[in-house]
Amino acid sequence: MNLPYRIPPKTLVKLKDKETGYNPDLLIINRHNLINEPSWEKKSTLIHGESIPLVIEVVSTNWRDDYGYKLVDYEAMGIQEYWIVDYLGIGGVGFIGQPKQPTLSIYQLIEGEYQVQQFKGKDLINKSLIFPDLNLTAEQVFKAKN
Repeated sequence: MNLPYRIPPKTLVKLKDKETGYNPDLLIINRHNLINEPSWEKKSTLIHGESIPLVIEVVSTNWRDDYGYKLVDYEAMGIQEYWIVDYLGIGGVGFIGQPKQPTLSIYQLIEGEYQVQQFKGKDLINKSLIFPDLNLTAEQVFKAKN
């Protein structure tokens, strides 16, 4: 499979009308769309969801940002897929359920709104729009080493 994706070292992601943005833990960019990004060459900044097929955030003590502000902004930008990797199970019960446990939430943009699917333990992650051949369990993602 010859995908036009790459992982940039450090990139700012922001809505067009905002001064500030986010530095995601990991993002995949579509190289072919970078010509449409006015601040890519000088500032490594992306404002178009078409340039960012996937953002991954790893939850820490600022979990409210990942499930709140970032979720809303990434959806507004039109980012096709947003993963929240809550490997410690510290997110709010309203987001990861009860009992709290490590959870991978995959938000996919469907008709302009995010729809979520969650994976825990030995659940097979095979629902990615970006990587349709992905064949991992949530547990394997949580145990991955640097």
